[in-house]
Formats: sequence, C-alpha cells, structure tokens
Amino acid sequence: MAIDLKQYEALPHGDMPGDKVEIGEEHVRKATLIMEKLEGMLDEVIAKDGRAVIAVCGGSGVGKSETASLISYFLNEKGIGAYTMSGDNYPRRIPMYNDAERLRIFRTSGVRGLVKANEATPEHFDKLRAWQQEETDASADHVSTDPWMKAYLDAGREGLTGYLGTTNEIDFDEVTGIVKAFKSGQDKIYLKRMGRTDSELWYDEVDFTNKKVLVIEWTHGNSDNYEGVDIPILLNSTPEETLAHRRARNRDGKTDSAFTMLVLELEQNLLKSQAHKAKIILSKSGELLSYSEYQALMGN
Repeated sequence: MAIDLKQYEALPHGDMPGDKVEIGEEHVRKATLIMEKLEGMLDEVIAKDGRAVIAVCGGSGVGKSETASLISYFLNEKGIGAYTMSGDNYPRRIPMYNDAERLRIFRTSGVRGLVKANEATPEHFDKLRAWQQEETDASADHVSTDPWMKAYLDAGREGLTGYLGTTNEIDFDEVTGIVKAFKSGQDKIYLKRMGRTDSELWYDEVDFTNKKVLVIEWTHGNSDNYEGVDIPILLNSTPEETLAHRRARNRDGKTDSAFTMLVLELEQNLLKSQAHKAKIILSKSGELLSYSEYQALMGN
C-alpha cells in the first residue's frame, strides 16, 4: 500500500547543520517496523530510568537520519517526547579537515611501511607520487604490476584502522557526557553544532524538559567508546548495496574512489564487530534480522 509522504515534509530532523533529510516510503516502513519492536523495550527502560537513549547506526546511505527522525516523530505523536541528535557533530575536526587527516594518516603510514619493508627507493617514490596525484594510491590494482605496493597498502590500512571511529577521530567523551546528563534528568543541555567550514561551529542550549527519549543517529552509535545507549538499532547494508547507493547519489564525484572504498570497508568492519550488541537489526530492504541471519548475510 502506498504511503502518503506529505505529512512528513516538515518533519523535524537531526541537528547536523546542512543535513538534508528526504523521507521515502522505505524509511517510513522501516521506522514503523522499529516502533513495533521498540514498544516493550522502551516502556521497560523508561519505567526503570525515567529516560531512554536509542542509537540508530549503520553505514553510508542506509537512511540513519531519515529513520531516526521518523522514530522521534512517531514517539512525539504518541506523547513520548523525543529529540534526534546527530553524532556527526562530534568529530575532533570539521569534515574537510577530518577527510584530510584520514588521507594523511593512510599515506604517512604507507610510506613508513615501505621504509620498513626496504622498498623505499627513489623509483618507487616517483611512481607513488604520481599515483597520489591521481588519487589512485589506495588501489590494490597496483600490486599486480608493482608488488612492492603491498607494503604501502597494508601499512596504510593498518594506520587508518587505528584512527577511524576511535577516540583519536571522535570526541566520544563529550557524547558520553551528554548521554549521562540527559539520563540523570538534566533539562537544559548544550549540544554542539558542526558544519563544513571553520565558521560553522557553535553550541545550542536544548530544552529536554518534556523529552523522555534521546535518539542518536550516527555511524558510530553502537561503539564501545561511549556509554549509556539502552537500545542500539543497526540499519544494515552490504558493501554492494552501499556502493550502489553512493553511485546513485554521486555527491562528490569520488563516490567509488579507492580511498573512499577503503574507508567504507573499514567502517563496515567496525559495524560488524559491534553488531552483536544491537537489539534490533534491519536489512537494507527493511526485513528484521536475527544476529545469526545478519552474520550469514554479511558472510560471517
């Protein structure tokens, strides 16, 4: 049955500056299914603690913002005050600088890997410099013609793994502090706002007086690096589904660049390592999955 989307056109959404939320039928169906599963769980947490924290996590393009916004909307319609918070406001650097830091770490680690493998020759660096200028240095295809590149790629990958989704990249302590303040009953909490430029950084005081539920939408919403989430929800997508979505949107012209694909792969690995904690798991197509079904789908 078709869903009338007009009622969701002015839907309040997450607090990430410039974040665009476009509600589609698939988001409404997912959020409706989640609400059915949430009912008992949420009542139990609120009865015990007075307030509850839900985290909606998943990879790029899986619909975290839209689904989280709908969950808050449905809760508010039921008379259970809810607020949607974006975890993307809490990296230590604005997106442009964080992207640059990710690439710097990958390349610096890769070059050190060449030194360690005794492959740091002028000829290799000349080739590597050209690939870096082409932005193809993260491609495994180079190994077939230049086996020494494996040392660069392995070391770069290891270095990037030590940064992505860690306390080096994200201020998890600040998010933990917000969650603790909310759950302790604090009604006025300052939340960070981070846009894409140096001047887009500020704090807003948010009134939680009538809010019983904080909904955090965030890739890292199920991370072990912060505390206080009562109900983690995983919106899953396979690497193939994620890439297809990014190609369809093609936001930055580098949708499937080798480095972007490496970042997505490492983020997917993080999500997989944390998936066992999720109380609700949905497939990209909106089907409820058990953890064992999720593992089978992801090839575990």
